[in-house]
Amino acid sequence: MSQPPPPPPNQPPNQPPQGGFGPPPDQPPAAPPTPPAPQPGYGYPQQPPAPQQPQHQQPQPGYGPPQPPAPQPGYGYPQAPQPPQPGYGQPQAPQPPQPQPGYGYPGAPQNPYAQQQPYGYPTVPVGPAPAQGGGRNTTTFVIVAAALVVIALIVGGGVWYAKSSGGDGKKDDTAHSSGGTGGKNGAGGTTAGGKEKAPADPAAKVLFQAPMPKTSDTVVTAGSWLTDQVYAKSGIAQIVGYDPVKGTKLWTVKLPGPVCTAAKHVTQDGRTAIVFQPKMPVKNSSAGCSQVAAIDLAKGTKLWTKTVKNADSTINLDNVTVAQHTVAVGSTNGGAAFDIDSGKALWQPKPGDTCYDAGYGGGAKLIAMRKCGSYGDRQLHVQTIDPASGKVISDYKMASGIEYASIVSTDPLVVAADVGDSAGDGSGISDYFSIDGRTGKLLARISAPGDTYAGRCDGITRIEDCREVVAGGGKLYVPTEEHDGTGKYSKTNEVVAFDLATGKETGQRAEAGDGYLLAPLRMDGGNLIAYKRPPYDKGGQVVSIDGGSFKATELLENPATQDVRQAETTMLPDYAEILFGQGRLYMSSVYAHKASSYGKEYLLLAFGAGG
Repeated sequence: MSQPPPPPPNQPPNQPPQGGFGPPPDQPPAAPPTPPAPQPGYGYPQQPPAPQQPQHQQPQPGYGPPQPPAPQPGYGYPQAPQPPQPGYGQPQAPQPPQPQPGYGYPGAPQNPYAQQQPYGYPTVPVGPAPAQGGGRNTTTFVIVAAALVVIALIVGGGVWYAKSSGGDGKKDDTAHSSGGTGGKNGAGGTTAGGKEKAPADPAAKVLFQAPMPKTSDTVVTAGSWLTDQVYAKSGIAQIVGYDPVKGTKLWTVKLPGPVCTAAKHVTQDGRTAIVFQPKMPVKNSSAGCSQVAAIDLAKGTKLWTKTVKNADSTINLDNVTVAQHTVAVGSTNGGAAFDIDSGKALWQPKPGDTCYDAGYGGGAKLIAMRKCGSYGDRQLHVQTIDPASGKVISDYKMASGIEYASIVSTDPLVVAADVGDSAGDGSGISDYFSIDGRTGKLLARISAPGDTYAGRCDGITRIEDCREVVAGGGKLYVPTEEHDGTGKYSKTNEVVAFDLATGKETGQRAEAGDGYLLAPLRMDGGNLIAYKRPPYDKGGQVVSIDGGSFKATELLENPATQDVRQAETTMLPDYAEILFGQGRLYMSSVYAHKASSYGKEYLLLAFGAGG
């Protein structure tokens, strides 16, 4: 991989460079040799050996992006869960497969943003005793408020707004980021078109970029949001807001420690939530992911910071979401809910309960993934709950023995699971379950064999972290695995649709095109927004796929210059955060790491089309 040139002189790093990243190549790039495996950085826990998983086929020379370096893990890096002891509710997390160059996470260690426990998690999770039944008892709980620091913060969320009835019968005013929500038609569908319109010229330019922060170890930088006024991105123990077109820094919010995880939903009045560490970890230690905060994105302030206690112990939190005006956090040691405006404690699963809420999915509705029983004899309950009170509205009981499940969408309600560990590819998905959120009745079970369909869900700790799979408009959109294209060394795939009411394929299929790979991002009304990962000699594209005709309309095409392509291919949909809105594409890394010798890397890239 060649070294890209530095930005032009006397130009701020957050301003778009003139003429892109560099001149176009005169020949296809040759894949560099795989760098040696990195040694763990300070504070990095030892992980159990990974089970052998089938690997994606490595492309032949001439296809796929150059392989970037593997970063070294370090402070802020999530900790892998340890094997459970009898009677405890947290099993050992399987390691995801290591993708080969040209697919997924190129040449780097496993994604620190998925299938990991945050730093500071107990070696053996102490959870409630297993028992039968999935009923939820809630109780008032002790909240420890951290010092309130009024600082400017940004956020938003590649958002579009959906107005529908929440579980409590009140009007929902939650905006949704990538993932899938739909309007109303059968299982939550709509046939209406979207807001994103094709520009006269889809050719894009680099609007701005931010360099990878300097660090000697790997630090989680999860969290990015987009509104009309700001694009916001987490850095090392801070969040920076940028003008979404010019890239000028609007403000910076300093945090005492790294962000561990961030909600992908915001309310219509611009509020969201994050979980972060109370301080920067030092060598061979951990600060724990114990702090939850609500952020007013419109005003740029941190509204409040809280911790959650189970008995006398402060809980380390695995996930956070926002539904209506409720912030919900979950972990194997307990969860809690707060009013997003005031920080008032709303409800908490009773400390002495026999089950626990592993995590939540938010947006239009609030869904709890409730776990009962011990490892090997698990019972999962997918519960629609009232965000304000925690009352169970509906309860779908999954088949006994399914250890993990992920929330693809809350409205329509779609859950993914690896039934019997049959996926075989580390994706966490063998089947999808379409559920009526009002009654808890199963509408359809959709088989998605790992050797046929792509997409990826965490399901272990990040209950709402599903990528490249979108539900809306009464359909589930799933990409196929890559396969040979018509060109020499080329690969391609398709996106297919399933009916959420019947579970059957609709017969609709969108082809990526030779050399491209389609990855669904989100719904736009009744249309699907998807990213097309490019071949070696072209820039990536964003398309809108009509929910009825399945006709694809090009919304944006990135520059094909070598340096831009090289930077773009370090931020692929399997692991990076990708937001698209108002004709602009934002791609960002979920970690910062030590600088490498394989080429310049970026924390974020922003592209814009249409002049």
